[in-house]
Amino acid sequence: MRKPVQRSRRPRTASSGGTLAPAAKADGRGLLDRILDAPHLAHVVPRLPPEMLHRVIEYCGLEACGELVALATPGQLARVFDLDLWKAARPGHDEQLDADRFGLWLEVMMESGAAVAAHTVAGIDVNLAMAAFAQHMLVFDPAVAPPSESADGDEMPVVDPPHDGPASSVGGYLVVGKRTDSWDAVVAVLRALDSRHHDYFHRLMRGCRIQSNSGRELDGLDDLLSDREQVLFDAGVTRERRREQQGYMTPAQARAFLQMARRSSPGRDTTPAANPIARAYFQALEWTEEPDDASLRLTTGSGERPLAEDSAAAMATFVEILRDAGVLPEPPRARLDGPQGAAPRLARIDALMQFAADRDPVAFARRGQELAFLANTIAAGCSLQARPFTAEEASSAAVATCNLGLENWDAGAATLPGDFLIGHDLVSAFERGWAVLHQQVCLYAAEQLIAVLKALRGGDRETRAGLNALRMALTKHWRAGAPWRARDALDVMAILDLPAWAALLGLIDECPVMHAGIGVAPGSRARQISATAFTFISENSEIAVIHAFMRSLPETLRG
Repeated sequence: MRKPVQRSRRPRTASSGGTLAPAAKADGRGLLDRILDAPHLAHVVPRLPPEMLHRVIEYCGLEACGELVALATPGQLARVFDLDLWKAARPGHDEQLDADRFGLWLEVMMESGAAVAAHTVAGIDVNLAMAAFAQHMLVFDPAVAPPSESADGDEMPVVDPPHDGPASSVGGYLVVGKRTDSWDAVVAVLRALDSRHHDYFHRLMRGCRIQSNSGRELDGLDDLLSDREQVLFDAGVTRERRREQQGYMTPAQARAFLQMARRSSPGRDTTPAANPIARAYFQALEWTEEPDDASLRLTTGSGERPLAEDSAAAMATFVEILRDAGVLPEPPRARLDGPQGAAPRLARIDALMQFAADRDPVAFARRGQELAFLANTIAAGCSLQARPFTAEEASSAAVATCNLGLENWDAGAATLPGDFLIGHDLVSAFERGWAVLHQQVCLYAAEQLIAVLKALRGGDRETRAGLNALRMALTKHWRAGAPWRARDALDVMAILDLPAWAALLGLIDECPVMHAGIGVAPGSRARQISATAFTFISENSEIAVIHAFMRSLPETLRG
C-alpha cells in the first residue's frame, strides 16, 4: 500500500530565506478565541481549503475545535480525515490508521449532536469507516448467538468469553467494544446512522461483521491478509487514489526518488535521463489553469450565490489571523525582483526563475510545479535531524538544493544562460544538488570523522568506549551509504565539544545542513546550541567552509 504526500497544484516561487527559526506561536486557545470572534465565520469555514482547516486543528488541538468542526462541510472533513487519521511511526515511513484519533474525532463531532456526527461520517468513504470502526468494536449477528436468560427473565445473546468489553444492540446487530475509550460516541453515532443513513449503516456493519468473524486457517498454512488487514489495505489504497487526484505522492516513492538522486553523478555536464518516478508523477498530474478572480469569490455554504463583499473581506481577515499566529507562512516577498546590492543567497535560481517568468510563463509554471513536487518529496521521504520536515523547511530545502545543483551543472561554465530553465527542468538540477550534498557533505564528513576517531586519544574509559562504538557504527553505515543511521552514537561527541557535536549532527544526515556550530570558535565550549540554528546548503562556498571545518576538527577536539 502506498501512502501519499501533498503537492501543490499552484506554481511556487522560491521561499525567502535559508536560515530556519521557529515562529513564535501564540497560545492555541487565544488563537481559537480570535478565530471564533472573526466576522461571518459560518460562511468562511465551509470555504477553507481542507489543508488550512487541518493546520488550525493541529495548532489549536482537536479537542478545542468542536465549534469549527461543526461549521465544516462533510466534504471538507473527509479530506481532513485523509490528512489527520493516518500517522507514520517515523518520518518517511508508511502511514497507519490511528484508531485513537478516530475515536477522538467522534467525540468532538458528537458535541454538535449525533445527527450531525452521523451526517459527517456518512460522507466519508465506507472502506475507511469500516477500517476505523473495526478498531473499536466487534459486530455479531444476534441470531447466531445462543440465548441466555438475564436477571429480569429476558433472553439476551451470549457473547464469546474472550470478547468481554462493553456491549450494545444497534440496528439488529450486537456490538462489542474492543476498547472503552470513545465507546459512548461510537454507539451514539452508529444509532444515528441507523436512523438517518440506513443503507450506509448496513454496509458499514456488514463490513465490520465480516472482520469480526474472520480468522486464520486452522492448519496455519494460509499466507493471506485477514479480513481486517484487507479492509485496512483497501481503505489505504482508496485514500491514495483519492489523494493522487489532489497531487499527492507516497513515502515509498519519495524514498526511492531521493535514493536514486543520491546515486546520480554530479560531475557530468550533460542533462541526466528523466527520473522515472518524477516522469510518472507529472504524467498523472492534471495541469490546470489558474482560476480567475470570479471563481475565487466567496460563496455561501450551499454554493448558490456569491456572498457580500464584507464576507470576502472576512476570509482575508481569517487568513491574516492565521498568519499572525504563525499557522500559515507569510506570502513570498517578491524574491524574483532581482538582487540588490551584494549577491544574496539563492541568487542563481532567482535570476533564472525571473527570466523564465518574463519570457515563458508556461515554463515558469512548470518549474513551480517541479519545486512543489521536490518539496513534498523531501517531506514525504526524508527526515530533518530525526524529525519530520515542516512545509516551509521542505520548500526551503528544495530551493537550496536546486540552487546547488545549478551551480554544479557545468563545471566549466561560470554562469548558466539566462534561458536555462526554459529548456531544462528543476528536477534534474535537484538531483545533481542532492548528489553533491550526499557525496561532498554527508559521506565526506562521515569519512573524515572516522579518520579523526581512529587517531583520537585520551578521555576516561567510558568516553573511549563510546568513541570506539561510534567509530564502528559510523564505519558500518558509511560503507552502506547511510551514515546518518549512526546518529544516536554521535552523542558521545557532545562530551568533547558541544558546537562540534551539533555541527556533525547537521552534516551527517539524510538532508545535510550547515549548523551554526560550524562558526563557533574552537575551544569556546558553548553551552547553548540551538537545534534550529542552521541553513540549508545552497552554494559551493558553503561546502568549502564545511570541508575546512572538518579539517580543523582534530585540533578542535584536542583543544
